[in-house]
Amino acid sequence: MVGKQYLKLDDLNSYIISSKLSDYVWKLVVEWEWFAKRTLGSQLTDAIDSVAANIAEGFGRYHKKDKIKFYYNARASAYESAHWIKKASIRQLITQKDFDYIINKLRKLPKEINHLIDFTQTKLTI
Repeated sequence: MVGKQYLKLDDLNSYIISSKLSDYVWKLVVEWEWFAKRTLGSQLTDAIDSVAANIAEGFGRYHKKDKIKFYYNARASAYESAHWIKKASIRQLITQKDFDYIINKLRKLPKEINHLIDFTQTKLTI
């Protein structure tokens, strides 16, 4: 008899994408000058770190309503991150190449998080 296989946090596309993206953004922001880092940089890194953190926290919750609440927060943080990355681009703190890469990933995240929400709503009973 084969044992039951459980879903792990590291199996979630939304978590993988957001976690890698937050590390990518961190490496950019730590190179900025003090004022940019302190103002826009801290807002951006807080928002982008929050995506993966909320997915992780939701994943760790027992009840599906609790899980989904955190997934909604993660999705909102993805939109907030898109706002800050646009500001970073406008203020010429990042290259066009970095902007394109990051905004592409951020545009995919809400859909990935919606899949996670749908999965949670349909597959979990509690």
